[in-house]
Amino acid sequence: MKVNECMCHDVLWVNPGTSVCDCAKLMAEHKIGCVPVCDANQKVVGLITDRDILLRTVCQDKNTKTTPVSDIMTTDVCCCDTNEHLDTAQKLMSENQIRRLPIIENDKIVGILSIGDISRNPNTNKESFIITFDNICKGGNKNNS
Repeated sequence: MKVNECMCHDVLWVNPGTSVCDCAKLMAEHKIGCVPVCDANQKVVGLITDRDILLRTVCQDKNTKTTPVSDIMTTDVCCCDTNEHLDTAQKLMSENQIRRLPIIENDKIVGILSIGDISRNPNTNKESFIITFDNICKGGNKNNS
């Protein structure tokens, strides 16, 4: 199965200058824990999670209304192409211990694949999923999820 058959196609993203506060409001409104950060060409330049907001802004006493997401985002973001096989995406998620993977096509964000998307897909190889999930959960996250 290809990634584009399993991913969420309705992805929200913010630009690097978006305030942490506005990003948090967007995440709360849409009940999501992660938002890709993209440049004007929709190229992924970072990723912001609810955990980033808490640990890199709130706990650091930064002003959420004036701090841009570019100051706190993760910049070393793993991405996957829409035409990759789902096994490839799961391997990336497993190796990097991440629960969400931005999906790109022609260097532009087109979706996001979460561990939940994989688990809910009826065509998912359950044995492979269990291994991926187990690897993501081992020893905490290397990267932000």
